[in-house]
Amino acid sequence: MKSTVETLSPTRVRLAIEVPFVELEPSLQKAYREIGQQVQVPGFRRGKVPAAVIDQRVGRGTVLNEAVQEAIPQQILAAVREHDLKTLGRPEVEITEFNDGDSLNFTAEVDVRPEITLPDLATVEVTVDELQIDDSEIDEQVKNLRERFATLKTVERAAQEGDYVQIDLHATVDGEDVPGGSASNISHEVGSKQLLPGLDEAVVGVAAGESKTFTTQLVGGDYAGRDADVAVTVRTVKEKELPELDDEFAQMASEFDTIEELRNDLRERVTRGKQVEQIYAARDKALEQLVAAAEVPAPEGVVREEVASRKQAMVDQLERIGATMEDYLASEEKTEEQIDTELTEAATQGVKVQLLLDTVADAENVEVSDDEFGHEIVHRAQHAGMAPQQYYDQLVRSGTAPAVYGDVRRGKVLSSIMERITIKDAAGNEVSLDALRAANEAEHHNHEH
Repeated sequence: MKSTVETLSPTRVRLAIEVPFVELEPSLQKAYREIGQQVQVPGFRRGKVPAAVIDQRVGRGTVLNEAVQEAIPQQILAAVREHDLKTLGRPEVEITEFNDGDSLNFTAEVDVRPEITLPDLATVEVTVDELQIDDSEIDEQVKNLRERFATLKTVERAAQEGDYVQIDLHATVDGEDVPGGSASNISHEVGSKQLLPGLDEAVVGVAAGESKTFTTQLVGGDYAGRDADVAVTVRTVKEKELPELDDEFAQMASEFDTIEELRNDLRERVTRGKQVEQIYAARDKALEQLVAAAEVPAPEGVVREEVASRKQAMVDQLERIGATMEDYLASEEKTEEQIDTELTEAATQGVKVQLLLDTVADAENVEVSDDEFGHEIVHRAQHAGMAPQQYYDQLVRSGTAPAVYGDVRRGKVLSSIMERITIKDAAGNEVSLDALRAANEAEHHNHEH
C-alpha cells in the first residue's frame, strides 16, 4: 500500500491510498468464503462452492465489491498509523479507480485533531457576578417549609381561593352523559388550575352541600373540542392553616431549636447553591476564553455528526411525550433553519471545548484510574435505573465505553484547569472552589450509601 496525505484545513486531511491487487487477495478470499456460506448451489455442499461457480451465480463484481468494502477500513487504519494522524469521526471515502486485477485507488477525507497552542493557565482570569442574597429569598424558603407543615381545617363558609375542597363532578353534552365524565370525592385546591378550565372560578363562593354548573371545553374522548356542562357539588371546604413562625415550628420542621438557627441554616444552603452556580458560570467563561485564546478550529465533519445526533435526540425526546418537531417549532415560534443554526453553534462550541480539554489531557498525560471510571459508571447506571454491570456491558456492546472514558478524562482536566486559573467577582474578591468541592464530596458520599 502507498499513501499520501494532503492537508485541506487545520482540521481535515485527504488521504490518497493505492492498494496493489495482490494485497487485496486476503479480503477477496474472505469474500468468497462468506458469500459461499450464503449461496446454495445444487450439487455443492454449503461453503464448498468453487469460486468460478460463485462468479457465475452472483457475479465477480459483487465479490470484488465485498472485498473492497472489507479492505478499505483496514487500509485507512494503516495509512493513519503510517502518517501518525489523530483522526476524529468517520472518514468519507471515494473510490477513484478500481478494475479487476489492478490496484485499488481511493481517497478518504477525515477530520483530524488540530495542533492547538495552549495559553499559560496561570495568566487566565475570569470575572463573575457578586454573590447577592436577599432576605426575601430566605423568606421564600421559610414559606415553602411552612406550606409543607400546613394543616387542613374544615370551615363552615363558602370556598375561596387557596382552600381545599372535596367535590363531585358530572359532565353532560346536550343533556347526554359524557363517558368517563363523572368523578366523586376529588380533593382540589381552589385556584390551582389543576382540573378543568372554569372550575376554579365556579367553585369560589360555593359552600358545602351546594352545587353549581359551568361550561368547559372538553379536550379528550369522543366529545373533544365540544362544550360540556359540568355540575360541581362541593362536599366539604377546608382552609389551610400555616403553623406559627416560632421556635416550636423550628423544632417541628428541622433539627434546630430556634427560628433564628433555622433561618441561618437556610441562608447557608442558599449561599452554597449560589456559590456553586457562580463557579459554573466561571467554568463556562474560562472555557470560552481558552477556546478563543487558543484559536481552536472546529472540525466540520465532527460538528455535522454532533448536530445530527443532537437533532435525533430532540426528535426522540419529543416522540416520548407524543409531539413532533413541527409542534416544537410552532410552540417555540422558530423555523427549522433557526434550530439548525442554534444546534450548529452549540455543537461547534462543544466540539471545540472537547478538543481543548483533550489537548491539555495529552500534554499533561492525564490518566483515568479504574476507580474513577467505575464511579462514573455507577453514577450513570443510577441515572439510567440499571445495575452498574448491566450498564457497563451495554456500553461495551455499543462501543461507547471509550467515549465515557474520554468524558471522565475531560472532567478531570477541567477540574485541574479550574484549580489553576484566577476567578474573581465583580468587586475584585477571589472566588474559592470550596463550595464546589463540598458539593462533589456530598454527591460521592450519597453514591456510596
